[in-house]
Amino acid sequence: MRYLLFFLIVFCLLKGPLVTGQGINIIPQPVSVKQPKIAASFTVTPATIIVLAGSGLENSANFLNDYLQQYYNFKLKIAKSSSSKNAIALNYERMNKRVPGAYNLQVNNNGIYIAGDNEEGVFYGIQTLIQLLPPQAGGALAIPYVSINDYPRFGYRGMMLDVGRHFFPADFVKKYIDYLALHKMNYFHWHLTDDQGWRIEIKKYPRLTEVGAWRSGTIIGHNPGKGNDNTKHGGFYTQEEVKEVIAYAKKRYITIIPEIEMPGHGSAAIAAFPWLSCFPNEPTKVSENASDISKAAGGKQVQERWGVFDDVFCAGNDSTFGFLQDVLDEVIPLFPSTYIHVGGDECPKNNWKRCPKCQARMQQLGLKTEHELQSYFIQRMEKYINGKHKKLIGWDEILEGGLAKNATVMSWRGEKGGIEAAKQNHDVVMTPTTYVYFDYSQTKREDSLVIGGFLPLEKVYGYEPIPSVIDASQSKYILGGQANLWTEYITNPGKVEYMIFPRMTALSEVLWSPKQKKDFTDFGKRLQIQFKRYELWKASYSKAFFDAQTNLTPTSN
Repeated sequence: MRYLLFFLIVFCLLKGPLVTGQGINIIPQPVSVKQPKIAASFTVTPATIIVLAGSGLENSANFLNDYLQQYYNFKLKIAKSSSSKNAIALNYERMNKRVPGAYNLQVNNNGIYIAGDNEEGVFYGIQTLIQLLPPQAGGALAIPYVSINDYPRFGYRGMMLDVGRHFFPADFVKKYIDYLALHKMNYFHWHLTDDQGWRIEIKKYPRLTEVGAWRSGTIIGHNPGKGNDNTKHGGFYTQEEVKEVIAYAKKRYITIIPEIEMPGHGSAAIAAFPWLSCFPNEPTKVSENASDISKAAGGKQVQERWGVFDDVFCAGNDSTFGFLQDVLDEVIPLFPSTYIHVGGDECPKNNWKRCPKCQARMQQLGLKTEHELQSYFIQRMEKYINGKHKKLIGWDEILEGGLAKNATVMSWRGEKGGIEAAKQNHDVVMTPTTYVYFDYSQTKREDSLVIGGFLPLEKVYGYEPIPSVIDASQSKYILGGQANLWTEYITNPGKVEYMIFPRMTALSEVLWSPKQKKDFTDFGKRLQIQFKRYELWKASYSKAFFDAQTNLTPTSN
């Protein structure tokens, strides 16, 4: 009994006081938060006016209004000027910070004033204002008087969503983008092609979506599976849908980076066009857990299980490069992003080793290994991408055999690739499995199927994107970080939300807030209000944070 009582007391001490009162609970933690000694507040009502004191701030005003309408059931009037103190004024101020996006927010008896160093900064000020609102509908929207000065630490603050393994409709992609915006993130990496599905319309090659966007079934359970659901799965985005999503993200100051996988992870494209393979006449090797249709069909197949497959794009055929250039000719005009992601990861070399055309290419170019052939592949595509005034970005395997001249590296196999790239004066986005792979389990008692691994919230929060082994002159090449959500075992939007929350909230603080401001205990207190906000959004989220973290030893009595 004493053991149980002691446990309850500890639990209440840890959890109870954290939810008493709203206070100032901003995530990511701002650089500076100051409150007056005497408590006072400003109340937002339907009579409050949004004043656009600076030009080009309609996006920020509209985002706030949409949020108020969706969660509090009213909108505010927008004006160019007003003498009223019942107002939210948006403006610009010169702040001269290293990374754009700084803002100041003042709440006092003169109303609410938000100034940014650019449009993006004002937008981030709006996100902070949203977090000052009560995290539940109903009642007065009282905001405490406060003075906040804030700016981001890193210029790249990203999230990836894999829609190749499981397809998610454009409306949910927009919701995912809203989640990023609410956390002051500014990059969305859209993983559009893989072995299990091609998800973007290419008008010159309609078979890419007629064939490559669909699989006849999906394995049941962990790879290689214990059966097959024998259910057709797939989908793709039309170019018009892609344009809509990009326009939606632009209004939230989020850049979308498209990923077209090459030279590996190309099974869906090869199913549509077998001539992209080194061995067009060799049928796809299907497992005993393949769907009935796949077993009977033969030929090249869109993969129904997960993993890495030998059938990759042929590096010895010029027609392969012509195809990929045609694809990029349609992808690049759609995306304003400076970066085009080419994957470059997990490309087995077995087929290249036995392909006469690949071996002839190596002999012609004087290449000694197939890794050098992959480097040739990536460098050739980089030259084409640079010719379109874009930059290539890829997973850290693009280092193997020699890094393309202007390439940016996403370091996923730990930090080693990122460190090596930074030492070669190449830009780096840190995305190591050990800290930011959100498909990993977030509790040891996970009640749904996940890929494996264990990545609790505290470990995400403890990540430091700049490795200690690189010096100041090299650290400038670390642009920031990104979390990846691979969807082999994530089949619906609710599971996506469950896997990203609250870990994405923790990552937002890692990438935005000053290193010295990080404090997991304090973060845990502020997270209590964020949980209420998830509920306001009707978003699924993991409650693993509430798993008992105490180790108690009962006494002899």
